[in-house]
This record gives sequence, C-alpha cells and structure tokens, in this order.
Amino acid sequence: MDKDFMYTGAKTSQISFPLGGIGTGSIGLAGNGRLIDWEIFNRPNKLSFNGFSFFAVKAECKGEVKLTKVLNGDMQAPYTGEGKGKYEGYGYGPRRENMAGFPHFSNTSFRGQFPFAEMNFNDADDPITVKLTAFNPFIPLNDRDSSIPCAIFEYEVTNRSADELEISVVGNVSNPFRQGAVNEAVEYGGRRAIRMSSTQYEADEAEFGDLTLMTDHDDVSYQSYWYRGGWFDNLTVFWKDFRRPGRFQERNYEGPRELDAKRLHEKHQDVGLLSGHSTVVAGGKAKFRFVLAWNFPNCVNFWNPGSGDESGRLPSWKNYYSTLFHDSTDTANYILEHYDRLNKETRLFQETLFRSTLPDTVIDAISSNISILKSPTVLRLTDGTLYGFEGVHTNEGSCEGSCTHVWNYEQATAFLFPSLARSMRDIEYKYAQFENGKMAFRLMLPAERTTLDNTFRAAADGQMGGVIKSYREWKISGDTEWLRSIWPNVRKTLEYAWDPTNEDQWDADKDGVMEGRQHHTLDMELFGPNSWLTSMYLTALKAAAEMAEALGEQEIAAEYDALCAKGSAWTNEQLFNGRYFHQLVDLKDRSVLEKYEAEEVYWNDEAGEHKYQIGEGCGIDQVLGQWFAHLVGLGYVLDPVKVKRAVQSIYDNNYIENLRDFPNACRIYGLNDESGLMICTWPDENSPIVPVPYADECMNGFEYQAACHMIYEGLVMEGLNAVKSIRDRYDGERRNPWNEFECGSNYARSMASYGLLLALSGFEYDMVGGHIGFNPRWQADDFRCFWSLNDGWGEFRSNDGQLELEVMMGELKLSSFGSGQLVGREVKSVMIGGKSVSFEQAEGNLIWKEKIVLEPQTILVLQF
Repeated sequence: MDKDFMYTGAKTSQISFPLGGIGTGSIGLAGNGRLIDWEIFNRPNKLSFNGFSFFAVKAECKGEVKLTKVLNGDMQAPYTGEGKGKYEGYGYGPRRENMAGFPHFSNTSFRGQFPFAEMNFNDADDPITVKLTAFNPFIPLNDRDSSIPCAIFEYEVTNRSADELEISVVGNVSNPFRQGAVNEAVEYGGRRAIRMSSTQYEADEAEFGDLTLMTDHDDVSYQSYWYRGGWFDNLTVFWKDFRRPGRFQERNYEGPRELDAKRLHEKHQDVGLLSGHSTVVAGGKAKFRFVLAWNFPNCVNFWNPGSGDESGRLPSWKNYYSTLFHDSTDTANYILEHYDRLNKETRLFQETLFRSTLPDTVIDAISSNISILKSPTVLRLTDGTLYGFEGVHTNEGSCEGSCTHVWNYEQATAFLFPSLARSMRDIEYKYAQFENGKMAFRLMLPAERTTLDNTFRAAADGQMGGVIKSYREWKISGDTEWLRSIWPNVRKTLEYAWDPTNEDQWDADKDGVMEGRQHHTLDMELFGPNSWLTSMYLTALKAAAEMAEALGEQEIAAEYDALCAKGSAWTNEQLFNGRYFHQLVDLKDRSVLEKYEAEEVYWNDEAGEHKYQIGEGCGIDQVLGQWFAHLVGLGYVLDPVKVKRAVQSIYDNNYIENLRDFPNACRIYGLNDESGLMICTWPDENSPIVPVPYADECMNGFEYQAACHMIYEGLVMEGLNAVKSIRDRYDGERRNPWNEFECGSNYARSMASYGLLLALSGFEYDMVGGHIGFNPRWQADDFRCFWSLNDGWGEFRSNDGQLELEVMMGELKLSSFGSGQLVGREVKSVMIGGKSVSFEQAEGNLIWKEKIVLEPQTILVLQF
C-alpha cells in the first residue's frame, strides 16, 4: 500500500475486498478484479468462486470490434494449479473459471479505501481505459441501509481514441444451484435483470434463495442462458457471441438442466448475462452500473445444532434482511432506486474518515477492520440483533456466540452503529445470564438454548467487560431508560464476583481483587491475583458505581466505589514489580489447584509446577481494564505513574523488531523479518515450563489494544510503530489487508483498531450529560478527524486559532464542549451556523445553560 492506499503488482495477490451488508454475507473483489469468496449462502466459503461470474468490456468502431477483454488483471503466480482433485487442481494449471486464459488487462491497480474499492484498467495500446468503483452502502447510524445483501459495480469507460466508439460492458453470473436451476430475464421497476433461482427447494429449506444481476442502463441486451453443452462449449460460444459486433441475442431454455444423481459432480452451471451499451464520442465517458443482489432467507445452525426439534430438523431462523426485501430482485431494485442517496452518504462517511490528519497507517487499520462487519463473522438475527462469531474457518464460523471476552476488544460497532451494540447487550442479559449472575460467554442459537446447554465456566474478563460495555452504550446513547431496563442484570453480573455460589470464587473475600480460578480469553484459567483480570474488575466496579448513582442507588454506588478503591490500592502495592504488573502465584503450590480439582489439567508432574500461568511475565493485557477505562472516560483505576511504566515495559519487552530469531511454539501470525507485539514475555527468563497459551504469538487485536493504550499514556510513537508493524504484515502480498486473522479469518478482535481514533483524537463523550470533547494527541494545531455517536456523526477540526465541530448526518445536542486546547486560552466567540451564541467558559469547557442543537450545515465554531 502506498500513501494513496494503492496496491499494484504482487501487492494485489492476496486481496479479497468484502462486498456485502452487515450480517448478509459478502462476495470478495480480488486484487485483479475477480469475484471470489462467495460467502452469501449463510456460511463462510473462503477460496470459493461461482462458476463463470465476471465482467468484460467490448469496444466497436464502425461495425468492427476493436477490443474485447475480461475486466480482470493478470493472475499472480504460481500457475501449477491449486487444491486436490481429479482432472483439476494441482498439476492442471489455473482453473478456467479464473478467465486467465482470455484477453484481459496487464496494467491494473487496486485502491482500497473501505467501503469503496477502485480499480483502474489501463493498457497502453487500448482505445479505452476503464475504472471500476465497487461498494456496498455503509452509513454510520443507518444499520438498515448498511445491511443490504448486495454488491455494487460501476464501470466508467473512457474513450481515448480519435473515433466514436460503441462500448459494451457485460456482467456474467453463474446460477449457484446444481439442481433445478432456473434463469429468468425480468423487468422490475423499469430496470432489466437476470434472476437466478431453483425449483428444487421449498421456501423454508436452508438452500432456498435467489440471486439477481440488475442494471439501470438505458440500452440493454441479455441472454438468460449461455449455450448449454459439454466440454468447453459454453465458454467457447459465449466468447464468439461477445466477439461479434452488436448486441447479444436472447437464448432461453425450457426448464432446468437435467442432471441425474450421477452427474451432480459435473461443473457445468447455467450462466446468464446482462449487457449495457453506449455510444461514446472521442474523449468521452460512459458509466455502466450493475447490482448483484442475493436473498437466502433461511439460516440454519449447522455448526452446533444440539438435538434439533422433534422431527430432527436443525434449528433455523430468518435472516434480518429477508424481513426487509421480498427477494434479491426487490433488493437490487431498492439499491438502484435509492442509488444517489446511498452512494452519496456512503461516500460522505468514507471521505470524512480518510481526510483525517491521523497517520495513514492508523486510517488504514481503522477502515480495513470495520470491513469485518461486512464479513460472514457477523449475522443479524430475525429482529435485527447483531450476533457474531470470533472469526471464520474456511467453511464455518470460528467459535460461536458473540464471545464476550473477544468482543470486549471490538470498539467500532458501539460508535458506528450504537443500536446494534445495545442489541448485543440486550440478548446477552436476556438469554446468557443464570439466576446467580453467572454469564455464559457464548450465546448459542436459538438463544433460548444458551443457559440450558452451556458447559463453559464463566469468563472473568468477558463478564466484567459486559458491565463496562453497558456503561459505554449508556454514555454513547444517553438513554437512561435503556440502562434502567438492564440494570438488574448488570448488578447481578458484577456481584457474581463475590456471590457465594460462584464456583470459581473470583473475589470470595470481597476485597476488590480477582483471586480465584479465572477463565479468560487465552482459553485457560489463571489462579491467584493478577493485574490483567483485576483491572477489568476495577473498571467494572467504577462504571457500575456511576450507573448506580444515576439510577438513585447511592448506597450501592458507594459500596462499589469503596471496593474499587480498595482493590486498586492492593493491586498497585502488591502486583507491580517496579517495571510492570504481573500475576501473584506460587507455581510450586499444588494445593492452589486442588482447591478447584484442577490438577489434571494444570499440574505439570515432571516440573512440579502449574501450567498455563503468567507468573512473573510481562503480559500484553496486564492493564487491559485501564485501557477500557480510558476508552469509556472513567479515568484511572490504577496508579497513573505505574500504569505508564507498565505500558512502556510492554513495548520494551514484548515488541520484537525482527521475528527471524524469535522462537514461537504457537500459531504463526508473524515470521521472518516481520515485527510485532508478543502476548507475553519473561524479561528475567523465568517463564513457567509450560506458560500461558499463545504467549509467543502476535495477535492483531491484542496488539491494537496495547498500541492504543500506549498512545493514551503519551507513548505515541511507540503505539504508532506497533500499528505499522501489524499493517505491514497485511500488505496485500503476504496477507489480505481486509482480513486480519487470529482464530480464523475476519477476526472480530481486530476492530479494537477503532480505539486508535478515540486515543489520538482524545475523544470525550457523555450523551447523558450532553458533552463531547477532543484532546488531540497528534498534530493538535492542525488536526481533523471523524467522530460518531448515537444520534449524529461528523468531523472535528482544529486550526488557525479556532476549533470547529460539524455534524454531517443526524444531530448533536450539547450542554458542553471540552478540549485541552481551551485551557489557559480565552474563547472570544462561539458561532453556530454563522450566528453568535452566548456561552460560559470554565477551564477546558464551554458550557451552555440550554442545550444547543447541531444539525448538518450548522457548524459550531470556537474562535480564540
């Protein structure tokens, strides 16, 4: 990637840019323009393709065809073939479906600025150049229009010849069904489309669904079907049809292709095409717009179905998008009917985010990882509730259940789509909480199963994170009635720490310190006091105290505050070794494990010590709760001086500049001359014989958390260097920039990168009190950045002796505005929409006695 987010040559080889809505699945746009990773059938489908699905362009002059090319770039080596198979795969060369055997473009580039991907096709001797813009609507706060199951392709063709040209752009799509496949040329809303479905399945079956390719071009020709035949017939005939001057002639067949059971393995799929035609004068341009939409309404829990119903049918539910659109044709028509607005609002978000003065690497990390919301990692249940895996395997989700200890790190959803974040809190408290307050950290589907089928221990970090996230959602929305509705659950969640029925006795003596058996996101348990999980507990206590105060429960608030203070004092005194925070445990004391009957798993007989502990290690998450406290505006829960020293130690000890000589017994997420932050190191070389799992790995989401915290503690360059190391690993050649992986692809934890925006901008928010503020930690005198809250989003700017706050969409109601840039400086005037307003100034805040309302085009301007 260069500074313009451009990829060329080998740097495009691993690209798969996801095109799809939130919870709809997606199709990947490869770095050379191919359509890959067809993950639209309610399950992941990495490394997949859908037959002959591609776009191509033709140029004619005075009845003579001058050019016909597939709108792809070169396929990157190797060319031996991939995968195992008979008469295909390794040893048989590239698959024909790649279209690498047909004329295509040699000079291409890929520009990725999520949610838009742009490609340029520009061969020197051609009479035309082509620019592709591909996207799916992504509009903060508008989760409906950001959850549309489609991919949009707009090709702009420029005639650089001296003659008038007839230009055709054709979209070809294979019907994905093997049996009962039917293609139909239809007109819907005055627009032409090819609709693909199957007669084989009933409306309630998992396989039921349809696919539509639609255009709003004025001059259109089409073929419902390519030529049916054996061998290479269909592709051969298509290219001959395409090479002829003029338009396509319709081809139709009566009924589906007949395939008996013995022939279902055959690769012949019916293909339909839709072509737009334009006359383009010399030097002129023409645009061709296509929407590829899908509708597969029936989700089935195939990964962990339980026993199913009485008939043995797997648990199923309707996709949220199927409640919005009747079928894929209806979806495609909606897109084209509202195209100008959807494109404009998505582009406004993208431009606001990318014109930020944040470092390019940070913008890259933030934007690339919010694409995870468009990946098969995320589902939306029938009522719209957001549900997520941790990531995805090749053909199914990885680790179900909106796993609380993984999604703790994810920060993007709460700010970009706050209602979806609240839906996650609602379903967790409704279905994942036991009577005594214990939380199942994985939701099963249907959700009613969760507490019935749960066999996991409670996760200390996930459970405390739920309290903190509830506080965050409250502060972002300002909705105290929503908080009131979940507050009994929040209290029970927190107080489970010292509940007598807590089998793991997290804080049995109620002293504000986690001491018992503590399950956590590294998939095992810690025994004894440790700063990592205690810091999450302390932040949860501080958040709960403020929530209790707001709800009129002053005694409870005081109890939580006192417990937080007590635990903080002990942690500062007992768990800080002068350089960093650690775990206090006697690794040689078997009795610690006997108390929990955990010797079989955790005792190392050969070494005579515990397994899977941190001990004196320098953990990347040692002050995780403090990071979270910064993000949600709670201030310090541990000694600020010690916290900064600990965070510096994480960089000094866990950042490995060159991994070539670093021994890694775990999964390999960085190698050779790459760099990264390790999960845990032992500076004094006193690691347990069998240490905490994943200790040697550099996992992106953990790294973003640590980098973000470094920035909060003033270690800005260290944090930025850590971020750069991650994004250098995902450079388009070694790994896909839009697929950061940990335990699977499109891993949710990487959305911790959104926290970098909060840290570098010093973003403050409290919609309960109507407050917003900025304290930039990067180029404060010439700064601009994107921001988003529950009711509006926009841009903050600092330059030329003034501060500006602009709402791009929605509204913002404020009682105060804060900035460290106001401290010690007199504000001479405040204007809203060009009109002066009165104000009071107190330290770093401006205060209004009555709330002001900012709407689009009414900029708040503060002049010094």
